[in-house]
Amino acid sequence: MSASPLVEEILITTYLVVLVTLALYGFHRSTLVYLYYRYKRNRPQPQGQFAELPTVTVQLPLFNEMYVATRLLDAVAKIDWPRDRFEIQVLDDSTDETQEICRAKVAELRAEGVDIHYIHRTDRTGFKAGALEHGLQTAKGQFVLVYDADFLPQPDILHETVPFFADDKVGMVQVRWGHVNRDFSRLTQIQALMLDGHFVIEHTARHRSGRFFNFNGTAGIWRRAAIADAGGWSHDTLTEDMDLSYRAQLRGWQFVYLPDVVSDAELPVEMNSFKSQQFRWAKGSIQVAKKLLPTILRADVPWGVKMEAFFHLTNNFAYPLLLLLSLLLLPNLLVRTHHGWREVLIIDLPLFFGTTLSIASFYITSQREIDRDGWPKTLKRLPLVMSLGIGLCINQTRAVIEALFGRTSGEFVRTPKHGVRERFERWTAKKYRASKTIIPMVEVSFAAYFAVAMACAVRGGHYISMPFLALFFVGFAYVGVLSLHQSR
Repeated sequence: MSASPLVEEILITTYLVVLVTLALYGFHRSTLVYLYYRYKRNRPQPQGQFAELPTVTVQLPLFNEMYVATRLLDAVAKIDWPRDRFEIQVLDDSTDETQEICRAKVAELRAEGVDIHYIHRTDRTGFKAGALEHGLQTAKGQFVLVYDADFLPQPDILHETVPFFADDKVGMVQVRWGHVNRDFSRLTQIQALMLDGHFVIEHTARHRSGRFFNFNGTAGIWRRAAIADAGGWSHDTLTEDMDLSYRAQLRGWQFVYLPDVVSDAELPVEMNSFKSQQFRWAKGSIQVAKKLLPTILRADVPWGVKMEAFFHLTNNFAYPLLLLLSLLLLPNLLVRTHHGWREVLIIDLPLFFGTTLSIASFYITSQREIDRDGWPKTLKRLPLVMSLGIGLCINQTRAVIEALFGRTSGEFVRTPKHGVRERFERWTAKKYRASKTIIPMVEVSFAAYFAVAMACAVRGGHYISMPFLALFFVGFAYVGVLSLHQSR
C-alpha cells in the first residue's frame, strides 16, 4: 500500500531539511579550511622575553591509571626547566593500585631532587576540575602546565611555550596532540586522522583568524591569573576545559596555539573506550553551549567570532540529525520509488557530494600539512572515517539528549588507558574496561535495518543510493559489532 500524498510530502520535506542542515555543518568544515589557508602565514611569535624565568607548576590529574602513571611521571620529571622554579603536583584521586605506584615513584623522584608532591583526595567532588582547583590552593607556579595520564610531554615543552607569556594579555598556550600508537589498529588510525583534522585545521584556523578556540584539557599551559580572573575551574559541565576557555576569552584573555609543538598521547584501542570518550566530549560541549552560548552571542565581540563559537559549540547537534536521517532513509526510499532520477540528481547528489568533498578537503589538508600520509592514502580511509562518524550517532545522540534534559553535569567517566603502543602488545588482559551498555545492540539493529534498505534499493532500481546506504550499514555494523566483540 502506498503512502498518502500528505505523508509522502512530510517524509520528503523532513528528509531534505535534515540533509540540508547536515550539509551546513559539513560545509562549515570548508570554511575552516579556507580560514586555515587565508591566515596560514600568521604564525605566532613571542612578544618579548622574561628577564627571569618564572616558576611553573605541572599538574597531573589522575584517576586509576596504573598502566601509564609511571611513564607519565618519568617523562614530566625530564622536562627542562630550572629546578628551583619547577614543581610537579600529582593530583591522584585513584581508588586502586595507582596510589601505591604513584607514591613510590614520587618518593623516588624526590630523592633525586625533583620538587614533586603527591596529593590524594578521598572525595572526588568536581572530578578532574575539582582536582585541578584543589591543587591550585598550594601550587607555587605563576603558570600551570596540565597533562593527562596518557601523555608523554617533551623535555623542551616549557621553553617552547612559556616565552609567549611575556605578553601580559596571553592567558593560555596549547600545543598539538601527537599519537604514540597511531598504527596500533584501524581504529587508532581513524582516530588519529580525526584528531589531526581538529588540531591542524580547526585550532589553527580559529586562532590565526582571531576566533575563539579552546584549551583541550591537557598539553597546554595556563597563566594562573587568567584562571582566577575567569572564575576558576568549574565542574558544572563535563568539559571543564572548554568552559574555562570560553569564559577566559570573553574576559579578554588571548590564547596561543602552536601546531608545530607536539605532545604525544595514547589513543583508545578499545571501541567502547573510544565511545566513552566521545560521549563525554559531546555531552560536555552541549552543556557549555547551554551555559555560555547566550552570553557569547550577546558579547561585544566580532560577528565572525560569534558564528564560529556557535558552530563549534553546537556541532554535536549533527548527531541527532544524523540519527533522524538514518531513520528516514528507508521510508524516503520507499515513497520515492515512483519518482524519476531528477530529484536525486538535482537535490540528493549535490548535498551528498558537497558534504563529502568538504570532509575530504578537511582531512587531506590536515595530513598534508603535517607531512603525514599523501592524499591517495588519506582518501582511501575517508569512507571509514565517515562510516565511523555515522556509527557513533546513537552513542552521541544519547549524550546530546542527556546534556539538554539531564543533570547539569553527571559523573566524569575517564577513558581507560592500557599503556599499549605497538601492534604486538595486548590490552585484553588489562584491568580497565569501559562500562557495558545496550547501545551496541541498538547499533547492530541499525546495521540490519540498513541491510534491508540496501535490498529495497536494489529491488527498486535505486543503485545510485547504494554508496550512501553502504556508508550507514558499514558504520553501524563496524561500531556495533566491534563494541560487542571487545566487551567480551
